[in-house]
Amino acid sequence: MLFLLPPSETKAVGGDSLTIGQVSLAFGALDHTREVVLQSLTNLCTDEASAIRALKLGSKQHHEVKANLSISSAPTMPAILRYTGTLFDAVNGRGLKGTPTEHNQLEVDQLKRAKEMVLIQSALFGLVNATDLIPAYRLSATTALSGLSLKNVWAEAHQAVWPRITGIVVDLRSKAYAELAPLAPAIESYSLDVLVEQPDGTRAPLNHFNKKAKGQLVRAALMSKAAPQTIAELASCASSVGLKLEQDGNQLQLITTQAT
Repeated sequence: MLFLLPPSETKAVGGDSLTIGQVSLAFGALDHTREVVLQSLTNLCTDEASAIRALKLGSKQHHEVKANLSISSAPTMPAILRYTGTLFDAVNGRGLKGTPTEHNQLEVDQLKRAKEMVLIQSALFGLVNATDLIPAYRLSATTALSGLSLKNVWAEAHQAVWPRITGIVVDLRSKAYAELAPLAPAIESYSLDVLVEQPDGTRAPLNHFNKKAKGQLVRAALMSKAAPQTIAELASCASSVGLKLEQDGNQLQLITTQAT
């Protein structure tokens, strides 16, 4: 079983001394497109004002333009640790700021399982493994790059990648990232919605905090005694953390009682 995650706009800083040019990312068939997209992003960021508009940066985020110009020489860390935000905080078991679990992250054994079970869809690097070493960057699936359509280049590039994917794929990507590289029809894949169940039994789609429930599900799978191989086994993982997983064909529903 594989979990396919979206990235996060927010990233952890720092990392090891190795740069992106000194490491090998999974799915080498994407390397040419990775270089093309990086060059286009670099070109955009040579004009700070244009980059701020295109990347939709707030007044406290202008430093990310300079960071994008340093991608090739920046330190790297495993992708599943690089990304922060609600989903990845839940995957790593991080608590609120100021709590003892604020800086939690996956341990060695969990990272080993993540290497086998978790893929992340990046707008800059395409599909990467959870433990691939990547630098911090700023680029989203909806960013407009001059003369380059991220949807077109990534959809075409991933045609060489999808045949290598075997087994069940649980697709947790947002709509924007799913459209960036649609899964091949031959892959046994399941999409997932998160619903909150009220005390009276009624259910409603969960808002932004659906990312937390998705992260909790992935974490439960990474921490379980044995890696889940079927949807039924994944449902058991969900139950272990107070969630309920239901299946309707290729659509999964993750039920939580927590709205935040």
